[in-house]
This record gives sequence, structure tokens and C-alpha cells, in this order.
Amino acid sequence: MDATTSGPLAPDVLDRADVRAALAEHDFAAVFTLIKKWGGLSQNRIASACQLTPGKVSTIISGSQRVTSFDVVRRIADGLRVPGHMLGLASRPWEHQQQTQHPPESPGVRPAASEVPWRPDATIDLAADLTRSDLVMDRRAITRALAGAAVTGAALLDSLEGWLQPAAALPAPVRRGRLGLRETDELEFTARAFRQWDHQYGGGLRRKAVLGQLAEVAGALDEHQAPEVETCLYRIMAQLAGTAATMAWDSGLHRRAQEYYRLALRSAHAGADPVFGANVLAGMARQMLYRDRPDDALQLIQLAQEGARDVIGPRVRAMLHTREAWAYAAQGRTAGFQRATAKAAEALANATRSGEEPYWIAYFDEAELAGVTGGRLLDLARQDPRQHAERAADESRTALSSGGSEAGRSHALDRIGLAECRFLVGDVGGGAEETHRAVAAARLTQSGRVRTQLGQLYPYTVGHQASRSVRKARDSIRDLLSS
Repeated sequence: MDATTSGPLAPDVLDRADVRAALAEHDFAAVFTLIKKWGGLSQNRIASACQLTPGKVSTIISGSQRVTSFDVVRRIADGLRVPGHMLGLASRPWEHQQQTQHPPESPGVRPAASEVPWRPDATIDLAADLTRSDLVMDRRAITRALAGAAVTGAALLDSLEGWLQPAAALPAPVRRGRLGLRETDELEFTARAFRQWDHQYGGGLRRKAVLGQLAEVAGALDEHQAPEVETCLYRIMAQLAGTAATMAWDSGLHRRAQEYYRLALRSAHAGADPVFGANVLAGMARQMLYRDRPDDALQLIQLAQEGARDVIGPRVRAMLHTREAWAYAAQGRTAGFQRATAKAAEALANATRSGEEPYWIAYFDEAELAGVTGGRLLDLARQDPRQHAERAADESRTALSSGGSEAGRSHALDRIGLAECRFLVGDVGGGAEETHRAVAAARLTQSGRVRTQLGQLYPYTVGHQASRSVRKARDSIRDLLSS
């Protein structure tokens, strides 16, 4: 097939975490089984696409024969149109041709967020454009959005420099709207409810409801309310845009998530709320860390600290230090990680003696600090299990014993991390036992990030066919990721 010939699989099949895990492991029995289930392909169709005999496909699915030939792996990649990186291969020739013929982003629909000036009225227009396009997004547009890569490097960082400058003053409008502070209180209550729901369940199931509320707030701002009301509305728009960003990210829409993060930052800037702006930059840094861009993440955290240094409270400061520590850990800078983690613990200890901080940072407590620290130690343990795995496990246990399962996404991620720690130290039985607990926690959330992390746990359960407990753990992961 050449680049103009479409592959036999719908794009969403290759986006499934279970399919990705099976491809990464070269577990082609699972790959073909999942493709039959979710792609609707028969064994004959798979055989034809991959230039195999139907009998060969049948023996692979049954497990009586494994694919060990590099040439066969390449034929499977090309026949099913599986990008090379998903199988540990170099990019296939048809991938480059497709990128040239079908660029992932549709130009000309609206200006990029980086091109919108840092003015309150421009921020309103950006919010209206983003929500309008997302609320009418069909399946094909979602597929294109999934292909959009997040902006990184100078293109991202330079576009955020306006955060450090004062908001532009605009001439007073001739006529103002009639919204009052009672209505803004109601809107803020709704924004809080959406944020709490996302923190507990994840998955973006209410994303369009958030976008609808965001569009309503942008519309109210476009009517030029009283100055005090407008300030409240910009802050509410920042909170809603931040929630929309995390929901988009949880749904795999990384580029769209980044656009909402930038809208949230601009809204916080227009609403004179540098503390929430710092929180938004911390969210953008976390996204960069998940995209293996620790240098970008560190610069985003430094931008947050610079822009809000004089106004942030100890709990927000502690959170920023943990993101800084995460970046150092990803860079392999163990001393920097330990120093930033100690600063986070010191700042959090002062939080109990400080005044009131914003409601949205209340989640960051000792359990959250332990969970984040455990996750970063786990990153280090993957390179040096003997030195870091046990401490990572201890921090994860502290997070699980101190926190409640009502923070569904964090609770599930801590469970998954603890299971991986057990596998890393060679405790296969303990790893299998913790995996069952992790799967049970994951079932209570719709978070895409949780499913991605669970998929990364899957390889630890491969190669232990003699252990019934590990086979059951592997099956439990597959069952959840296939549901």
C-alpha cells in the first residue's frame, strides 16, 4: 500500500491502551485478538493485510507460535498501518508521506493562541472561538485533534512571556451588562463543582458541559459588565478553562488541552489572579513532563515562580516545588530532586500556620505530597531499583493511608505505582496482589491517564506464565483496558 491507501483499522483502535501495550510487547496473540474485537477484522482480513496465511494467523492467536521474525513484524506494521514507534521500529516510509499529504492540523480555522495579543478583549474572542469549535466537534475532528502534538520549546515558552507583563487597559464601554455578584457567585459554585468532579472521576465525560459554561461566561464578558463583576468573570473563566484543559488531556487531546491551558493563563492574567496563573503554568509543566520534556517543564515552573513569587501561599509554593522536583528527577538530577522535595515539605509544613489559601489548592496535603514524591522516586527506581524502589513504595503507602479514595484519579495512580514498585524489587507475588488492587481502583475512574499508567504496568505481568497470580493480574488489566 502507498500513502494514499487507508489502513484497515479505524484510528481509535490504535489509541486503545490495551492495543498499545500489546504492540509494545510484541504480543501479537493479544494484538490480533484485540483487532478482531475492536477493529472488526476477520482472521482472513488480518492475514491478507499482513501477507500471512490464515493458518499462520490462527496459530499466532492460539499462542502456539510466536512472531520472532523482524520481517514479519514490519509486514504487520505496514499491513495494519501501525506507526513504527508503537512496535519499536523506525518510522515507516508511508508515515512520512502521510504527514506531507495530510497535515494533522487544519490551518486557517482560527489564529493560534500564540498569535492572540495579551488583551482582555482578545482573550474573550479566543474563548469564544475555542468553545465554539469544540462544541460542534464530530468524530472526524476528534480524530484529527488526537493527532495534534503539543507545542514545545521556544514556540511554547515565548508565547507565554505576556504573563509577566501588566494587563492592558481598555477604554470604558458605552454600555455595560446587568450581571451582578450574586450571579458570579453561582457561576463560581458551578466551576468548583466541575473541578471537583474532574479531580474525583477524570475522563472528560462532562467536558462539553464545562465548555458550555465557559462559552456562557465568555458571552457575559463580551457584554461589558461592571468592573468588579468582570474581574470575577475572568477568574471563573480561568478556572473553567483549566478544568477543560485537564479533561481534554485525560481524553488524549493533548494539543487541545494546551490551548485551554493557555486560555486559562490569559484569563487569570486578565482577572489579576497571578496565583491561579501560577497553578495553570504548573499544569502545563506537568503536561510537558508526561511528554518527556523536562527542560520545558522546568522553565514553565520558573515562569510561574517569577510571576507570582510575592503573592503565593505556602501550599501553592509547595506544589510548585514538587513540579520542580519532578523535572529534576526526569533529568536524572537526584540532588536537585531531593532539594526541591525538601523545600516542598518545608512549605507545606508552614501551610497549617498560614491564612486561607484558594479552594483549588486544598487538595495538596501530606497525602498528595507523599503520592507525588513516590511517583518521582518510581521514575528514578526504573533506572536504579535497588536505591529508590523501596522508598518509592513507602511514599506511595503513606499517600494511600493518608488520603481517601474519593480522589479517584490520584488514588488509582498511587495504587499502580505501588504495584510497579513491588515488581521492580522482584516481589512478583506482591506485585500481582497490588495489581489487583490497582485495577479495582482504576475501575472507579474514567481517567485516560490512569489507563495509560495501567497499560505501562502490563509488561511486568508478561513472561511469568508459571505464576497463576500473575496471569490473573495480566487478565485483569486486559479486561479493564478492553472495556
